[in-house]
Amino acid sequence: MICRPTPENIARAAELLRAGELVALPTETVYGLGADAADDAAVTKIFAAKDRPADHPLIVHLADPEQLTEWAREIPMEAIALARAFWPGPLTLILKKEADVSDTVTGGQDTVGLRVPDHPVALALLRAFGGGVAAPSANRFGRISPTTAQHVQEELGESVAMILDGGPCDVGIESTILDLSRGEPVILRPGMIGRDAIAAVIGRQPRLKHETESAPRVSGALAAHYAPRTSMRMASKTEIAEAQADCAVLTLAGESAPGRYAMSIDAPFDAHGYAHELYANLRALDAAGASLILVENLPADSSWDAVRDRLGRAVVGSGEDDET
Repeated sequence: MICRPTPENIARAAELLRAGELVALPTETVYGLGADAADDAAVTKIFAAKDRPADHPLIVHLADPEQLTEWAREIPMEAIALARAFWPGPLTLILKKEADVSDTVTGGQDTVGLRVPDHPVALALLRAFGGGVAAPSANRFGRISPTTAQHVQEELGESVAMILDGGPCDVGIESTILDLSRGEPVILRPGMIGRDAIAAVIGRQPRLKHETESAPRVSGALAAHYAPRTSMRMASKTEIAEAQADCAVLTLAGESAPGRYAMSIDAPFDAHGYAHELYANLRALDAAGASLILVENLPADSSWDAVRDRLGRAVVGSGEDDET
């Protein structure tokens, strides 16, 4: 049930979390499917609702950076500096977990992902609840992340006790995930907080995870993710111009393809605007009944890294039924 985020509904949502129920909440990145992170039975409901593998860890959302020590140990000074700089905000820190943090949340690992979301409704709920909330994206595992309350309703429906409607998500793609558990900063999932912004705070450039590197498992890092059911691939302007009429296309602003396709969407030409609209655009294209989704190749500069990451994983996972 979609509910306005009134004080009464936020208090009710906190009560539902305490009772072990699932509550969908808006964040600045995407909508999350929330459960009490200290309640194994409640967290297990997340995995069931999403059809999510049990070894795929969850991110714990906190109301305040001061709660960091309740969930993590051996916290490096770089983590404290980054929390002060970017929380609330779209940055998840991977740290060594406290002994009593549930293996159900961490996927059996000795690390935990933590962040403070930058959304007034999420923060109000977290403060009312008082503890950590495990909240992966509120959609079927591997599919397109939700950026509106209606997306959550369409995907998960009766699996959720309450959906708090906080409007469209401002950022539109998931947080940057930075591993600080192994002595050096490593980006495990790119987001809109980039390497240069992180380096400006901690005085050294984080590196990107190598494909063959052993590292903590984290949300959204599988090769196939964020994917439409319709087959999808990246394409050049020329390929899009020559595509069949039953294709759906996503082009960059000012590069609109002729209106002969099943659907044609012009996306903003700046990375932040493109990210803000990305998942809503992919959902619209997926619903167009097209034989193929074509997405125009992105600019090569680093500001597009996070969007490029999401589209690359969406291409790999596209065209697959839920049962596969």
